[in-house]
Amino acid sequence: MHRKPGTSSKFNSHCPLFPEEKNQETEGEKLRGEPKRHSAMFSSNHQFPNQPKPLAVMDPTTPMQVDQNEASSVARDEMRIGGFSHAKSIIQSSEKLQDDLRMLGLKIKHHEDNIKLLKIQKNKLDDSILDMQVMRGKYHSSSAPKIGNENCSHLQSEEETTEQILRHGKSAAGILCQLKIHNATQASYLTLTRDVLGAVATLGKVDDENLSWLFSEYLGVQTMMAIVCKTYESVRALETYNQDGCIDKTSGLHRLGASIGRAIDGRFHVICLESLRPYAGDFVADDPQRRLDLLKPRLPNGECPPGFLGFAVNMIQVDSSNLFCVTASGDGLRETLFYNLFSRLQVYRTRAEMVLALPCISEGAVSLDGGMIRSSGVFSFGNREEVDVRFPKPSAKSDVPQNYIETEKQMKEMTWRKEKLEEDMKREQALLDNAKFNFERKKQDFVKFLAQSSSFATQFQATQDRLTPR
Repeated sequence: MHRKPGTSSKFNSHCPLFPEEKNQETEGEKLRGEPKRHSAMFSSNHQFPNQPKPLAVMDPTTPMQVDQNEASSVARDEMRIGGFSHAKSIIQSSEKLQDDLRMLGLKIKHHEDNIKLLKIQKNKLDDSILDMQVMRGKYHSSSAPKIGNENCSHLQSEEETTEQILRHGKSAAGILCQLKIHNATQASYLTLTRDVLGAVATLGKVDDENLSWLFSEYLGVQTMMAIVCKTYESVRALETYNQDGCIDKTSGLHRLGASIGRAIDGRFHVICLESLRPYAGDFVADDPQRRLDLLKPRLPNGECPPGFLGFAVNMIQVDSSNLFCVTASGDGLRETLFYNLFSRLQVYRTRAEMVLALPCISEGAVSLDGGMIRSSGVFSFGNREEVDVRFPKPSAKSDVPQNYIETEKQMKEMTWRKEKLEEDMKREQALLDNAKFNFERKKQDFVKFLAQSSSFATQFQATQDRLTPR
């Protein structure tokens, strides 16, 4: 039986031959994504438009394939982030350590500056105390070992000094003293001695017998008996010469000596004040003796040498008549005669202290126990010499400061202030030592920190190089 065309759809929907094919897919087709199988009545070469492509299904048992470049990039990023965080921490720690070191360094400088200032103040007090001690004559040898000499037992007077000079009867100084004692009034004597001040030994005084002995021995008898003249004209008048160049015994000091039966025997020294180069510095303020304001010796550490008592030139007392305007230029005996004789001769308590001060001694030194350095590198050893011409002691009416009690009070106050300064210096030194200790410890911590930071930087760079693709 034949059916009319157009009834195929009805046939298909009710055909008992294909009961299972109505829009159904097998389980395998669903999994594989294959198209539905159709009835054999459809032609195998029938084309369907827009046929979908098969989908690839991943097997869960197969390992996932990851891009190695991507993984390396992620690791680098993580490493970089961690490294930057650590680097920031290192920088902060470094800055803190540097700030700590800077603060400790400022503390050290602060304490060092304080110590310098205290030392300057202490040195000024030392100088003032020394100057006051010189004015008060506090240089007795009672604090130093005694020198075994029976003659060194009392302060001699001006008369005794004159007697010592007269024992040298045939000397120029002896003849002048003899004429002065006999009150010579002849015109030739007055003319000759108009600008003659006298022998060195009679122009200065020392209030300590031991110092008088030391200074006299240092200068020597020839210098102690040297004739001191103001001008060169008076020097020329003391001795004249004939046409043959020989001494004219009928003129000058030789004639005067012959007139009293005391002919000059041997040489004698004469000092011309106007030919000397005077001291050009300042004088100690408010000092009636016009002592020279000489720079005190200092050890390499800035301290005044222990045992230093002063300068010999300032320990000589000069009569008020010879303190001013002895020369035409207005200079006195201290800055002319005694400055040229002693220069910067230093005085110490003991030999041991004098030896310790050798780096500070440039123009000689003496000590109260008999030590003597005549100049830098030239020492005088052996027993002390017998000196028969010495400086006399000051007279009772000598130039003693009227404000003696006030000076004593000032000295005590200065000594107290000096002790307080020394305590302050000890305290500052302790603080300085502590600051230096902390600085060194902090510096060691900083060095260790730098070493550890350098190790981290090296490791970080090595890891970066490993992760960077080539």
